[in-house]
Formats: sequence, structure tokens, C-alpha cells
Amino acid sequence: MSSPGEATIAAGRPRERADAARNRARVLAAAEEVFAAAGGAVGVTMEDIARAAGVGRATLYRRYPDTTSIAQALLDEHEYEIQERILSGPPPLGPGAPPDERLAAFYRTMVGLLERHLHLVLGADTGRARFRAGAYGFWRRHVASLVDGAPAAVVDALMAPLAPEVYQYQRHVRGLGPDEVVAGLDWLTRRVLAGG
Repeated sequence: MSSPGEATIAAGRPRERADAARNRARVLAAAEEVFAAAGGAVGVTMEDIARAAGVGRATLYRRYPDTTSIAQALLDEHEYEIQERILSGPPPLGPGAPPDERLAAFYRTMVGLLERHLHLVLGADTGRARFRAGAYGFWRRHVASLVDGAPAAVVDALMAPLAPEVYQYQRHVRGLGPDEVVAGLDWLTRRVLAGG
């Protein structure tokens, strides 16, 4: 079950002119390629992105103050699609499945996001910045609705495995594969929501 606040985050995308939308799409596509080639936003300059997108730096700066804001915009695109699936997609990620199945599906989906876009997440959602992002609030409210009645600290603990630094450590230091991370989160889900 989604909370009313979830719907407002996912539905709150502003409309934009067609030419502005095309420019934004071109900049974001170029930035995604540049970030992927660099392995993240660190070391990427606004000049790199402007050159790859074929736009002037002034055009880029009118919309984005820095590379972190571009990484966040790219991440927003991917996160919005997941939010829509949580709100109105098929179960188990969407409504209609028991809480334990929805939480497991949420973890699987978020691990998929981290696996595909870790370079973006590390450029946009690290440290305290993660908690200021609207998407984090959406994810947290979703998890809280699935563990209805759990103390706030438990909800935060259930969100902690999705921190990009944790995932990076698991994948690149511990050498765990995405399936192993998902299996661990499935184990956690069964223990937290045993018996519904």
C-alpha cells in the first residue's frame, strides 16, 4: 500500500516546452555516456558534458549549476520509472502483493538500479545529500508502509543496505555479485516480516 506522499512525489514532474525537453534529453544522454566512460561524476567537468552534448556551457549552466546536479537529473529519470511501478505497476513491486513480497521486490529493483547506475548514484546520492533527495523520502515512506508500525529506527536500518557506498563495498571490495546481495536482502526481508 502506498502512502499519499508517494503519489505526490512521483506525479510532481513539471511540464516543459518541446525544444527544452529535446535539449534536456540530449544533455542527459551525453552526460550518461561521459559519466559511464569516466566511471562516475568525479573528474567530469561541465565542459566535458557540454562538448559531448554539442551545446554551449552557458546553455548547460542555465539548467544545471554543476555536474552533481546533472548526475541527480539522470538518476531522477531512472528513479521516476521505479516510483511509477511501485504506485501502479503489477505486483509484487506494485500494489496487491503481501508486504514481504513487495519489500523483497523493492530490494531486487533497487539492487538493479545500483548495479546499472552506481556511477550516477555515487555522483548524486552520497553522504548527507542522499537524505535531502526527494526520492529517498519516497523510498523510505514506501518501506515504512510495508513494515507498518515498526519503529523509525527499523525503517532506517532497512534502508541502509541501499546506500551506494555499501553496495560499492559489497560489489568491489567483498566481491559479491548482485544475486548474492539480493539473496542477503531476501533473507533480511523474511526475518523482518516473518508471518506477514
